[in-house]
Amino acid sequence: MYIDLRSDTVTRPSPPMRQLMANAEVGDDVYGDDPTVKALEAEGARLSDKAASLFLPSGTQANLVALLTHCQRGDEYIVGQKAHNYLYEAGGAAVLGSIQPQPLDANDDGSLPLDKVLAAIKPDDILFAQTRLLSLENTHSGRVLPISYLQQAWALTREKNLALHIDGARIMNAAVALKVPLREITQYCDTLTICLSKGLGAPVGSLLCGSEEYIKRAIRWRKMTGGGMRQAGILAAAGLYALQHNVERLQQDHDNAVWLEQKLRDIGVEIIAPGAQTNMLYIRQSAELAAQMGPWMRERGVLISAGPVTRMITHLDIRRSDLERVVTLWYEFLTLHN
Repeated sequence: MYIDLRSDTVTRPSPPMRQLMANAEVGDDVYGDDPTVKALEAEGARLSDKAASLFLPSGTQANLVALLTHCQRGDEYIVGQKAHNYLYEAGGAAVLGSIQPQPLDANDDGSLPLDKVLAAIKPDDILFAQTRLLSLENTHSGRVLPISYLQQAWALTREKNLALHIDGARIMNAAVALKVPLREITQYCDTLTICLSKGLGAPVGSLLCGSEEYIKRAIRWRKMTGGGMRQAGILAAAGLYALQHNVERLQQDHDNAVWLEQKLRDIGVEIIAPGAQTNMLYIRQSAELAAQMGPWMRERGVLISAGPVTRMITHLDIRRSDLERVVTLWYEFLTLHN
């Protein structure tokens, strides 16, 4: 078994999660008949303090459905230049929804500068797309958006009659890092996604949370984009287990990332600021060194997406003893290549 630090998407369902999946009560979810899906959606709505939520197969589809539900053809959303639902989801909003993105460079803390957001909002003129939505990402590259910033962004969108969506692929990491209930974050958005298949450890699935009217419209988009599932309770059971058992334990991943950061600093590895705020750590090394490190580590049972900027992510399948081995191997590698 590899020590896999490439992403928290590589997590495997635990035996208790698999048992719950095997015993899940199911029905046809397209008909609204699956009780386990209903239970998962109710739990997502409760945790986020929204009126309703919707279970979708993937985070990419959840973000796409979110944008399609907020925006019409020819509308615009303001988004980070490196945000997942702009850069890493194959341009779905533009290609499938004819929704124009207006990307902005993020601040070092992952937030979008609100003065630049304000300047990017288009005037009501036939020459321009109509700006409908501000889309934020929390966490962004492992960085937690401050609640004070979310308050300011919320106030701006209220003033300018925009909706505010949060791509919350790792929003539970943000809540755990801030030591607040999820609702303390989500009170400052209209809609959000919660990914179940990253640090929370489910094999598949995301939730889209919002008002009852919004989710009713989102169901149609989910069906149109191929996300209508039948006996989906088998998958929903895993998500329900994840929300009930795997949120508080995210702190272990954060602690492991901080520990790894310090140990790598001690052997001379350059850590990119601000270091580990949640479960992500970025390091900088030469392209030549990175090209040798990836295969060298793999031969010794460690998977790392080695590059000039190398991202490492801790998760529920990574133990402290695994990280001790990684540090030992890293030191050995540096010794051999100095």
